[in-house]
Amino acid sequence: MPAQLLSIEVAPDLVDQVYRALLGAISSGTLAPGERLMQEDIAQRLSVSRQPVLQALRLLKKDGFVRDAPGRGVLVAPLEAEAMRKVYQVRGALDVLAARLAAQQRFRIDPKLIERGRRAARGRNVEAMLDADVAFHQAIYEASGNPLIGQSAAPHWRHLRRAMGAVLQAEPQRESLWDEHEAIAQAIAAGHVERAARLSEEHVSQASEALSERLAQQLARTTATTPPTTPQTTPRKKGDKA
Repeated sequence: MPAQLLSIEVAPDLVDQVYRALLGAISSGTLAPGERLMQEDIAQRLSVSRQPVLQALRLLKKDGFVRDAPGRGVLVAPLEAEAMRKVYQVRGALDVLAARLAAQQRFRIDPKLIERGRRAARGRNVEAMLDADVAFHQAIYEASGNPLIGQSAAPHWRHLRRAMGAVLQAEPQRESLWDEHEAIAQAIAAGHVERAARLSEEHVSQASEALSERLAQQLARTTATTPPTTPQTTPRKKGDKA
């Protein structure tokens, strides 16, 4: 007798679509850190029922992108510098290894990936910039010939997209990123193993520093716009000691 399985009420692909839509908005900054998300509002804006939204929000909470809010709903989680520094450390190690292995194969990365990235950098669509950036690095992972590199990096890239989105919103950073990408691609194609590894390491290190700087700037602006609290004092009564 075959095992009895419970029917699935919500199509997994619909939950995934809602998850990706919300994650994309969080990564691009459309949904800002601290912004309250209400299930009913999201369902209306995405033209879906509340159930897939509920499931998607649970996944986002599990992955650390949203947190419980006081009262109803959830809040977009803040970007925390120390947590992202650790993610970049892991990414750096994987990127260096992938670049070394790809350079040993003298792999030629499709120039269209770089052209696509430069076009995106000249535009205003942060999602397109993120997609192009991720595609470039995934091409190097695949070129390494070691599928474990891409598999190991995959869980971290959801957080990396968000960190990259914060940096890419700063106009001066965009073109220089693709200059670095092109230099890495050239070193790999030429078989310069050590140069490819060094450039990859520097690229990740600079990205991590750029994020830390941007988060510090945001904190400074928040502090500057927050009115200072004046401590309340209780008038002394006659005979009270100082």
